[in-house]
Amino acid sequence: MMLRLKTTPFHPRTSSLMQANQWRRWGGYSVASSYEMTHDREYLAMRNACAVLDVSALYKYEVSGPDAHAFLDRLVTRNISKMEVGQMAYTPWCDSRGKVVDDGTIARLEDRVFRLTAADPNYHWLEENAPGFNIQIREVSEELGTLALQGPCAREVLAETFGDSLRSLPFYAITQVGDLTISRTGYSGDLGYEIWVPSHKAVEVWDRLLEVGKRYAIQPAGIWALDVARIEAGLIMLDVDYTPANKATTPAQASTPYELGLGWAVHLQKPAFVGKKALQKEKLEGSAYNLVGLEIDHVALGHAYESLGLPVQYPHVPWRDIVPLFNDHKQVGYATCGTWSPTLKKYVALAQVHPSQASPDQVLHVDLLVDRYRKRFDACVKKLPFFHPERKRGNP
Repeated sequence: MMLRLKTTPFHPRTSSLMQANQWRRWGGYSVASSYEMTHDREYLAMRNACAVLDVSALYKYEVSGPDAHAFLDRLVTRNISKMEVGQMAYTPWCDSRGKVVDDGTIARLEDRVFRLTAADPNYHWLEENAPGFNIQIREVSEELGTLALQGPCAREVLAETFGDSLRSLPFYAITQVGDLTISRTGYSGDLGYEIWVPSHKAVEVWDRLLEVGKRYAIQPAGIWALDVARIEAGLIMLDVDYTPANKATTPAQASTPYELGLGWAVHLQKPAFVGKKALQKEKLEGSAYNLVGLEIDHVALGHAYESLGLPVQYPHVPWRDIVPLFNDHKQVGYATCGTWSPTLKKYVALAQVHPSQASPDQVLHVDLLVDRYRKRFDACVKKLPFFHPERKRGNP
C-alpha cells in the first residue's frame, strides 16, 4: 500500500499561497518550508511585524481522569503539582536512564483534563507508563489545527480578531474563546501565541486572522523562517539538537536534560518520576556536555570567500548537521545547527561542548567549507539565548 503525506486543516489556504513548491515532511504531514523562493520576508515579519505559521503537525494527546495530574507529574521531569487550570508548562520527559524521550508542553484545560504536545509520536510511551493510574489517553492530533501567531504585532492582531481581553493574557497561560483555545506560547523566542482550532473551523479562523492582520503586514511563514528564529532564541529541536532516547542506537547518542540546557526543568525535590535516580546521579557527578551558543567569525569567513574571488555566502537557510568543534587539535564538542541571523548580524550556532569548554567567550575552532576548501574559523562560546526581547514575557 502506498503511504501518502497528510495535509493539515489549513491546507486549502496554505497551498493556495505556496509560490515556490517548498514543501517538507513533518510528523506525517506536508507543511511549508517557505511560501516564496526565499524566506526573507517571512522571517522579517516574525521579527518586525507578525507571522502566522501552521504548526498542526504537532502530536497532541488528551490525558483525563482522576489521576491525570499525578500521572503527568510522574511522567515528566518538571514539577507540575501546582499547575492550575488555565496554565501551561514546557518540559522534557525521560526514560529510566535520564535520557530525553521528547519535549513539549502540558496545558491544564480543566481540573481533570490536560493536553500534552510533542514533536514525535508518544502514545505508546504514555500507555507504557499509565498502569496503576485511573486515566484515559486519547490522541487528538487530527481533531485540532494549530496556528502560531508570532512577532511584535501578534498581540494587536490577536486582540482585534478574538477580543480585547487577550491583551492581558500572561506568558504561558491559556484561555478559551468559544471553542478555540489560545495560549501565550510559541517557538520563535518573541511575543507569540498559539491558537488551537477544531479542524472543521480551521479555514474560517485563518481567514479572520489574515483579514485583520493585513493592517499589520502579517505574513504566512514556513519552517525555514521559524528555524532561524528558534536558533536565535536558543531553543532546541528534536532530531536536530538531540536524538530521542527511543531512537538512539547507543546510550551516548541520547542526551539528558542537563546536557540540553534544561536543568531548570528538572525538579529533583519532587517525588519519584521517570529517570529521577539517573538525573540525581548526573547532578552530583556532572554532565558529559553542556548546551552553548556559538558566534562564528563571519568577518574571517567573508575574507576567505573574497580571497578566492567569490561573493560571501552566509547560511541564510539554517543548516542541520553534526560539525566537530576543536580546541587546538582536540575535539571538545560539536555544533548541531547554525544560521546567519539577520537581526543580530551574526553567524550563530547551537552546540554541545565539554563542560570545561563551556565558559562564555571561550574560543573554539570549527572547520567549514569555503567553495572546495576546508578552512578553520574561530567559534566563540556565548550564553543562550542570543535573542531575548522583553516583549516575549511582558504585558502592556
